[in-house]
Amino acid sequence: MAESHKKRIAKKGAFEVVKKVLKMIPIIGPVFSVGFAGHDIKKKGLVPGAVHVALDVTPVVGTAKNVVEIFTGDWIPDKPKPAVAPIQLSSEKSVDETPRSKNQG
Repeated sequence: MAESHKKRIAKKGAFEVVKKVLKMIPIIGPVFSVGFAGHDIKKKGLVPGAVHVALDVTPVVGTAKNVVEIFTGDWIPDKPKPAVAPIQLSSEKSVDETPRSKNQG
């Protein structure tokens, strides 16, 4: 179980590095940045995500930003994940106590 968890983390980390390297390629980089724009905006929020994409698409600035981010992490943080409220099960009626019609016996 722990091995699969470690592999999943390593795989995700490798994908993030590959994504940053692809964005640094001079002509192809902006194409990948625009391709990943929806994901970045969803992950960071509208304004921070748009700024992130704009910096990535700018040729020299995007390359420098991505090189630094490989070593330091994202400059623009992701938006916080919403807290999930626990599901409360109602104990008022169970499945066996559902009302039945008089004709079913």
